[in-house]
Formats: sequence, structure tokens, C-alpha cells
Amino acid sequence: MGPVIITILCVLILVILVLNVKFVQQSKAYVIERLGAFRTIWEVGPHLKIPFIERVAKVVSLKEQVVDFPPQPVITKDNVTMQIDTVIYFQITDPKLYTYGVENPMGAIENLTATTLRNIIGDLELDQSLTSRDHINTQMRAILDEATDSWGIKVNRVELKNIMPPRDIQESMEKQMRAERERREAILQAEGQKQSQILVAEGEKQSAILRADAAKQAAILQAEGAKQAKILEAEAQAEAILKVQQATADAIRLINEAKPGEGVLTIKALEAFQAAANGKATKIIVPSEIQALAGLCASAKGIFDGVEPEDGKKA
Repeated sequence: MGPVIITILCVLILVILVLNVKFVQQSKAYVIERLGAFRTIWEVGPHLKIPFIERVAKVVSLKEQVVDFPPQPVITKDNVTMQIDTVIYFQITDPKLYTYGVENPMGAIENLTATTLRNIIGDLELDQSLTSRDHINTQMRAILDEATDSWGIKVNRVELKNIMPPRDIQESMEKQMRAERERREAILQAEGQKQSQILVAEGEKQSAILRADAAKQAAILQAEGAKQAKILEAEAQAEAILKVQQATADAIRLINEAKPGEGVLTIKALEAFQAAANGKATKIIVPSEIQALAGLCASAKGIFDGVEPEDGKKA
């Protein structure tokens, strides 16, 4: 019987040891009591609990937790009753305080949240409550974090999930927002028409400027063309005159080089006089040499006819 008893005792001791070896997981903490009093906090890793003397009072999660509280009725400063539900993000920082600080931590946080929300909203009017979410969230987080610090809880963030005013106020707000949207739409349309007219006027202005500039450039080019034409015409006339003068000079030079007699010169003068007489000129300027030649011809004719000329008239 002795070996059997020993075997049974060994098995019992082994079972007891196995049942009292605890492995604490990451992000968890075990609150250990010894004979009903707080003993220690077990953190990550293996731990051995003394059988029948120590016990795990509470397993605490150290992760950030989220709790969504149901809507709470609150009254604004202008006596409007609304329903507001909140979301709390918190984390347990002290497992001992969390275990022994308050009987029901979640219930305590919910009641504290509702009370804080009523106090904050009670100091605000309806419009302020609807447009001051960030301010309300920040104020609530500060108050809740300070109040829950003695419970080993840190409140990281508070969010107002929904703000639900009464139905009649919601309809009035919808009408107001619809009127505001229509007003903004009308303003945008008027602004668009104004900008369109400005753009059209600016386009017409630029078009007129371009047309005037084109007309100006055309006039300048036309005047420049007329100027160049006159210059070219004047240059052509001057060149023609120079060529005529050059030809005359060349003819005179050739005549001088040929040394013509008096008779040849007289004949050329008569030919030139005849050509001038055959023209349409009303006045003829006769050179003195031709006048003398004409007088000589008249005297010869009078001798042959037997009539003595006197002062250029018949006797």
C-alpha cells in the first residue's frame, strides 16, 4: 500500500502544481490576493500561485477599450431637450485601483459621463451645442480623466456620436439649411453671371484693341509703301534726268570733238527751230543766231526782187 499512496500523493501534488502555475499573457495583468488581502500584481510571464492561500482576484486587460453609452436626455440653456449618445475611449493604468477603487467601473463611468454631459450642455444654447462638438469633447475628456484617475482609469478620448434635437426643431433646421443652400446657390449664380459678363467685356475690349492695332499697323504699312513708291519714283526721275544730261553732255562732247563748221551749226539750229514751231506751244523763243539768219534771208530776197527793205517793211 505504501507505494500506491506515494504515487497518488505525487500525482495530486503534480496536479496541484499544474493548476496553480499561471501564464500571464501580453497586455493583461492579474490581481493576486493572499488570504483575502491584496498581495501583488502579476505581469507578463509564468507565475506560481500558492494553493488554498492565494487566488486571482481579477484579470485586467491593459488594452485601450471602447464603450458606447446609450443616448442620454440633456436640456440646453434655451430649454431644448436633446438626446446625445457618447463614445468613451479609456485604458486601465493601475489594475489595483481599478479592482478596489470602485465597485462597478463601467456603470460609474456611464453615470459620470451622463452627469458631465448634462452640466456642459446646460451652459450652452442649441446652436452652440450643435456647432461646438470639439469643445464639448475636450471639456468632457478633461473632466472624466480627472475623475477616473482614482479608479486607475485614463480617459483618452470622448466623442459625441449623435446629437438628436426634437423633431420640430430638426424640421426647422432642415428648412433653414435648405434656404441657406438656395441663398448660396443664388449668390454663386449671380457671381458666375458677373464673371461671365466681365470676361465678355474683357474679350470685346481686347478684340477692339487688336482691331485698332491692326488698322494702325495697316495704315503705317500703307504710308510706308507710298513713301517708298515716291522715293523710288523720285530716284527714277533723277536717274532719268542724269541720263539725259549725260547723253546731252556726250553729244556736245562729240560735236566739239568733230569741230563742225558754222553752216552745220546753223542748219542744226534751223532743224531745232522747225521742230519747236511744229509743236503746240503758244510761245516760241527764237535764239539770236536764228533771228540774224532770218534777217539775212529777208535781205537776200529783197535784193532779188528789187525791193529795198526799210525797217523790216515794204516801201
